[in-house]
Amino acid sequence: MLKHYWKFKKKVAPYLDLQLVAFPQDGIFRDPDAKTNLINALDKGVDVVGGIPHFERTMQDGTDSVKYLCEIAAERGLMVDMHCDESDDPHSRHIETLAFETSRLGLNGRVSGSHLTSMHSMDNYYVSKLIPLMVEAEIHAIPNPLINIMLQGRHDSYPKRRGQTRVPELRDAGINIGFGSDCVMDPWYSLGKADMLDVAHMGLHVGQLSSRLDMEWCFDAVTTNSAKIMGLEGYGLKKGCKANMVILQANDRIDAIRLRANRLSVIRAGKIISSSEPFVAELDLPGRPKKLNPSEYIPKS
Repeated sequence: MLKHYWKFKKKVAPYLDLQLVAFPQDGIFRDPDAKTNLINALDKGVDVVGGIPHFERTMQDGTDSVKYLCEIAAERGLMVDMHCDESDDPHSRHIETLAFETSRLGLNGRVSGSHLTSMHSMDNYYVSKLIPLMVEAEIHAIPNPLINIMLQGRHDSYPKRRGQTRVPELRDAGINIGFGSDCVMDPWYSLGKADMLDVAHMGLHVGQLSSRLDMEWCFDAVTTNSAKIMGLEGYGLKKGCKANMVILQANDRIDAIRLRANRLSVIRAGKIISSSEPFVAELDLPGRPKKLNPSEYIPKS
């Protein structure tokens, strides 16, 4: 596949922005072929350097892997997306190393820590030191609500941990957060459908982000915030932007999440590339119209 990556990327460009991550899933040091495969992938044009330090054999190997992978990214001018501390272990603290290496190598703003679930188990004093280090390094955070709530806390009886990282605290400190969907249909999570409104819906519930401002922010966490993480240019609904958007059958951002709203149109560069009929329910009740468009019965904010 990598042999034809650039050709394929160009082919799908009218429909989507494609980024691939060179991800040594079994650990860059743990897997004897991982270094060679990662370098080959990057040589063929893969966009982002990945890693999984908590899956290395030892904590020291994990620390060394973060340093090694960040140095590769710095040498090549690439972004980093590190599966980091996807664990319930409060001593899994590779995000601290990632923040340090990001600042040391001048990768600020180009590095993401995905999952970060060990943070939900860390003591508050340590986190009070850790979050400012992340802010200083301008690290992005990518919680993955669906898979995090499914996998974390498996060794707990009760009380049982929720599994998602400290989303409100990271956000309030100024860290850019984009909710992700780590798995779609694989052994870790088989119920996904690449629906980012489902992701926002789960992230809202797990993080208890229930104020109206919080709920609106959850919509940003699957749109504008994630575009910033990917470094997309010309993103947004402003004059001069690329006119890439999805039209939803909802009155506002909150109802888009509440309803997991029907997608009426997918627009790319101002051209409709996909469309669906509006959802209209049919009722047969005395004194009621037979056809009901749910958007007409959504309370106006």
